[in-house]
Amino acid sequence: MATKTGRKANPEGRMALLDHLRELKNRLIKSAIGILLGAVAGWFLYEPVVNSLSDPLVKIAQETKRTAVLNFASVADPFDFKLRIAIQIGLVLSSPIWIYQVWAFITPGLTKKERRYTLGYMAAAVPLFLVGVYVAWLVIPNVVRALLQFTPQNGANNIDASQYLTFATHMLLFLGIAFLVPVVLVGVNMAGVLSGRTILKAWRITVFLVFVLAAVAAPGADALSMFMLAGPLLVLFFAAIGLCMLNDKRRARQQSKIAAETEATADLATPASDLENL
Repeated sequence: MATKTGRKANPEGRMALLDHLRELKNRLIKSAIGILLGAVAGWFLYEPVVNSLSDPLVKIAQETKRTAVLNFASVADPFDFKLRIAIQIGLVLSSPIWIYQVWAFITPGLTKKERRYTLGYMAAAVPLFLVGVYVAWLVIPNVVRALLQFTPQNGANNIDASQYLTFATHMLLFLGIAFLVPVVLVGVNMAGVLSGRTILKAWRITVFLVFVLAAVAAPGADALSMFMLAGPLLVLFFAAIGLCMLNDKRRARQQSKIAAETEATADLATPASDLENL
């Protein structure tokens, strides 16, 4: 009997291209609805969020006795700014929904047993993403202060609100995704896209990028702050590689077992076919 997703009738999780496209459309619609609902909540959270984002500018203006404010160049800019802030808040608030939809789209390509494993890994994705966003929220004021300290004594910082929003949201989403990468690696490994050894080969460039990110986003100018930020990211990355390699070994054992059973079945079937020929 056919089902909407074909999963019950197809325990191996194989889907036709048209079914994949239909599944993708459904997941995108559900994610969009979640983001829209989160954006509605973000509309009402606009004031406290903007006050927190602009707080570094207020403190710099007080400390340096010079202008440091968000600048709205046109009449429509404040509305556009509020709308974009609301959508960005909606992305964060709805992260449990769209992260789950990503997982739900991947799972039809996995076996039933693999889906049970990845469910646990994906359950860790939401808190990791939120931890990354929270870390970015803590370091944004320090990054802003560090960059604006190069302003000449007689200069002023009339910062374009749109550019400031882009800078802040990029920091939030970038660190959120950075903390999410280990779970994504495990997910693609479970899907058979990348092996643990393939991921391990990129460890040098990954370590380099992590330390570059930590050097830019560290809340302090000292090396200790950089290592405190880079450490958790590296631990998560190498833990993900370890899980991927364990899964590769488990999958290899399973394939060897299936191959041995297939060969044994073929050996048992051969004498019967010989008797029939006689």
